[in-house]
Amino acid sequence: MSQIIKSLLSGPVPPSVPTQFTADDATIGVPTGNNLNVLSRDTTDNNDNGIQTTADPNGSANFYIELTNRTTGIVTTTNATPTIVITFPLGATPGVYYFTGQLVAFDTTDTAGAAYSFESAVRTTGAAGIEIASEDKTIFEEAAMTTADFAFSVSANNAILEVTGIIAKSINWNCLLTYRFVS
Repeated sequence: MSQIIKSLLSGPVPPSVPTQFTADDATIGVPTGNNLNVLSRDTTDNNDNGIQTTADPNGSANFYIELTNRTTGIVTTTNATPTIVITFPLGATPGVYYFTGQLVAFDTTDTAGAAYSFESAVRTTGAAGIEIASEDKTIFEEAAMTTADFAFSVSANNAILEVTGIIAKSINWNCLLTYRFVS
């Protein structure tokens, strides 16, 4: 039988293992078996830094690094009917949002593509949204995509991003919406 005995006189003591990690939102990540799952995700949480950490659920071994102030949406259109891809609730706090968006579209029927970006501003009373100005668009389209489009608008107390495809064309859309907010 052999034994290993560590003497304080024979070198440094092994480091102690952390038993918890405190996230930006004060939640606690607790390793399970010395393992903490460090994951990533997007969130619509309003954080001017654009990034935050959170343990979800609180007290678990799941520790998230989150990109904030953003949401994404994916949809496929097969006709020219406007289709909502993102609905963003403006919330109960009165204030102003500055939105930016990027959309990418791929027409799988004609193997054609398009890319769009926009800026818009919205004010909310906390109960109703008011679009300050219509979106300022930048459009990049191949010839087969010229009748595709998108629109940013407000309905009730929500910001809405919708896309319009082309009749008899299957178009895959991928959209990113980011924002800044002040109250």
